[in-house]
Amino acid sequence: MIKRLGVVFALGFLSLGLQCIGQTSEQKPKEIYTYKKGDPNGIGKWYMGREIAHVMGFQGIGWLERPEREAEENTATLLQNMGISEEDTIADIGAGSGYHVFKMATLARKGHIYAVDIQDEMLEAIQQKKIKIGLQNVTTVKGSAENVNLPENSIDKILMVDVYHEFDYPAEIIASMKKALRPEGRIFLIEYRGEDDAVPIKRVHKMTEEQAVREMGSAGFKLQRNIGNLPWQHCLIFVKE
Repeated sequence: MIKRLGVVFALGFLSLGLQCIGQTSEQKPKEIYTYKKGDPNGIGKWYMGREIAHVMGFQGIGWLERPEREAEENTATLLQNMGISEEDTIADIGAGSGYHVFKMATLARKGHIYAVDIQDEMLEAIQQKKIKIGLQNVTTVKGSAENVNLPENSIDKILMVDVYHEFDYPAEIIASMKKALRPEGRIFLIEYRGEDDAVPIKRVHKMTEEQAVREMGSAGFKLQRNIGNLPWQHCLIFVKE
């Protein structure tokens, strides 16, 4: 009887041990986001000390296409900063209405531009403009909150203009960009300067260079250069470490 109880106890202990091992192996990774009230224009979700901003809806297309945008942002200089070649494959993440897409498409006429957005209305606006202009080297891509849905190792340059600060899942979305980017590829992160109070943009829609370097560094990118020749925005160039 004693031996039988000993066997039962041993089996029970072994079973408990196996359960513990199983639970350990199935534990989810530590949550990297926190939640608390903050800016009225934020979503209450924080990443590495920065509150994520609300996404600008397709209703803001008129603002994206405003006539004064060139003067305010100096898009021509931004495109020069990118050093676009005829054969470049470029992804515009958060392409919106395609303001930058078609400018890049005329420069990379032997290459290709992927216009990535999560809003169907934005993608439809780009598609209609593509038909009107008659450019064949533009493809619209429906992204998700966590994935840009681009082929692995296919992109030379990634452009993000005033959109990264709105990503619900910045860590996941940057990881998906890293997979899509070729080894020598570059990310051009354009964000309104958070260090400059004179920039007339709401605080939650700005980023500092320090914050951008911190977040991109956690994804395995390093800052190659910050070209300071845009009126209101950082032009931060990141490469794989």
